[in-house]
Amino acid sequence: MAIVEESEYKGNPVIVLKNNEDDRYPFTFGLKKAKLVLEHIEDIKKFVEKNDKEQPPPSDPPPPEE
Repeated sequence: MAIVEESEYKGNPVIVLKNNEDDRYPFTFGLKKAKLVLEHIEDIKKFVEKNDKEQPPPSDPPPPEE
């Protein structure tokens, strides 16, 4: 389960989303971007539905021609 924290960056509030407590690269954004996400939440949901499929493994490149 993801971890959600509130923090501060240069005196401004931010929200921090982590996959787990040891997440080295959390997703952090401020109020302006949070509002933008809320305005477009349905578009984001559609994007996830459209693209959240098992990606096939990359095919092996063809052998070099001799």
